[in-house]
Amino acid sequence: MTALLRVEGLSSQYGRIRALEAVDIAVGEGELVALVGANGAGKTTLLRCLSGVRPISAGRVRFAGRDITRLAAAERVALGIAQVPEGRQVFAPMTVEDNLRLGAYRRHGDVAADLERMLALFPVLKAKFRLAAGTLSGGQQQMLAIARALMSAPRLLLLDEPSMGLAPLLVAEIFATIEALRRAGTTILLVEQNAAAALAIADRGHVLETGRVVMSGDGAALLADERIRQAYLGI
Repeated sequence: MTALLRVEGLSSQYGRIRALEAVDIAVGEGELVALVGANGAGKTTLLRCLSGVRPISAGRVRFAGRDITRLAAAERVALGIAQVPEGRQVFAPMTVEDNLRLGAYRRHGDVAADLERMLALFPVLKAKFRLAAGTLSGGQQQMLAIARALMSAPRLLLLDEPSMGLAPLLVAEIFATIEALRRAGTTILLVEQNAAAALAIADRGHVLETGRVVMSGDGAALLADERIRQAYLGI
């Protein structure tokens, strides 16, 4: 596997509290890799370290063969890393259109074709195009947050808990969209507490416990593993 993203010995801490300890993961070009674990395991912290908004106390991050460990968040976006944050964080007073255009703020030239592609991928946004993002439902805001990240034309999409707070039907729709993106060639690192849904569509997965990777393997193999089923699937 040719790794687009390679994380080696990554550690991060909040004061004296070590949130991540010597984490090693890799994401290959075109892969969907799931990172699962309980609340507080360090999943969101890891994504924040990868996107450059949390400091790393030890270890190294390489992207497309380049060491980006000390690069600022904006420089990582320019290289092709986009994060959809936990809780969606759309710009509520701004229109759906303006949120989408902001996703392409580092790009030059006309992005009309990309806007049309996002509206085709998320048809509900077309009907809401001129409305304030804050008027959208939770599921619609999640779709907008994903579309906004895709407007940056990322090489790597970081998704943080996309199913959080959504009704089951919307969760199924969001995961179907994620799977469609993966089939279209988007490289995705998916953080998700819904381990069953995440591993069911993942090429590979990592299990994080108290800041450490404790298991890794194919998504289907992890989904069938008795320890995973008991600890995270309630089976």
